[in-house]
Amino acid sequence: MNIFRKSYCRSCIRLSCATAVLAAVVFPAGVISVRAADSTIVLKGARLFDGKSKALIQNGVVIVQGDKIVDVGSNIAIPSDAKVIDLGDVTLSPGFMDAHTHLTVDYTDFNKRRLEELDLNVSEQAIRATAYARATVEAGFTTVRDVGSRFIASHEFVDVALRNSINKGVVIGPRMLVATHGIGATGGHFDPTSGFRDFLFGREPDYTDGIADGPDEIRKAVRFEIKNGADVIKAAVSGGVFSLADEVDTPQFTPAEMAALVDETHRLRKKVAVHCHGDQAARDAIQAGVDSIEHGSFMKSETLTLMKNKGTFLTPTLMATEWIMSKIDNYPPALQAKARAAAAARSDMFRNAVKIGVKISFGTDAAVFPHGQNAKEFALMTGLGMAPIDALKSATSNDAELLGIAQKTGTLEKGKLADIIAMPGDPTADITATERV
Repeated sequence: MNIFRKSYCRSCIRLSCATAVLAAVVFPAGVISVRAADSTIVLKGARLFDGKSKALIQNGVVIVQGDKIVDVGSNIAIPSDAKVIDLGDVTLSPGFMDAHTHLTVDYTDFNKRRLEELDLNVSEQAIRATAYARATVEAGFTTVRDVGSRFIASHEFVDVALRNSINKGVVIGPRMLVATHGIGATGGHFDPTSGFRDFLFGREPDYTDGIADGPDEIRKAVRFEIKNGADVIKAAVSGGVFSLADEVDTPQFTPAEMAALVDETHRLRKKVAVHCHGDQAARDAIQAGVDSIEHGSFMKSETLTLMKNKGTFLTPTLMATEWIMSKIDNYPPALQAKARAAAAARSDMFRNAVKIGVKISFGTDAAVFPHGQNAKEFALMTGLGMAPIDALKSATSNDAELLGIAQKTGTLEKGKLADIIAMPGDPTADITATERV
């Protein structure tokens, strides 16, 4: 039997065969265990969001057998031997996805994290990551794309270890697609030594740390990261907020480097996500064929139109900006200036993206804010003009398309995995219901 996901949560129905957990349904009512893989469970809720429709379905019903959905709808026949669970005034939904997390780190206190980069053992950081993973799945996020896990002067692939441990049922957490170290330029946003004194760590980082210059070195870095377990390639192609030695919007890859990044990644049948705040860097990346732009703070309408025409996803990470601005005085002055500039631009950018019709994927930059608060992104999206139903789609079918797993999950459909959550009330009337899975 092909088991795609093995994960647990504090409030889930666990459908298991022997020792393998095959599916999870997250809801506020507690835990019900069913031991036989061929047992049939019927979930009922006042409403159902199937991940693709333009409106909720009233009197929703999902029939699950083993780890798969066998039927879904409103007025459907219920097998006589099924275990029926009526959850009452809830909305059933596909499990949420977050396309931009960092489950192996915590940047909620930047200055503390800066010191921990010097003295915290990587093994301890890995142990902490198990708690971050659990908090995420308990919030209803059953899948994440984890886009960067790096530790100065260490080649440990903690995100790969966390993903594998979750898949084996050793650790509680969401399905993970991981990017390992990520790829960036010398002195750029991903250079882990930027801002520290020269040669503090004994050498300059190289492709084994994800730092590469020139097309050939970038190809080598892509191959190295995929060799070591990357499901997706992440690159920093413009400056960033949390890096001390660059400007927030400057391009950090040449067009030739960008082309090599995309060509090599797609050649190896992986997707490319790029950290990018600046407009010119975004335009270069879109023209090169990247699959998603992360952040995109300074993108102009012309660039957003190019994104729509090319089918490039935007992962806006509004929650990260919200958290930083709420604690802006706690950051170093250089970071404060960059954060203020990005925050001033991102709201108009997002409104324009929605108006133009850019494909939007749900992603939060979890780690900048506490893990488990991912769902607060929904209210930020709708507050800037996105329809609630479209915000829900961004975290289900849209993310599934971007992550390349739409054939298995992302919608409630016959034959797909029984990856289901339930939230109280009607999220299209009160989007904050997503925060109470």
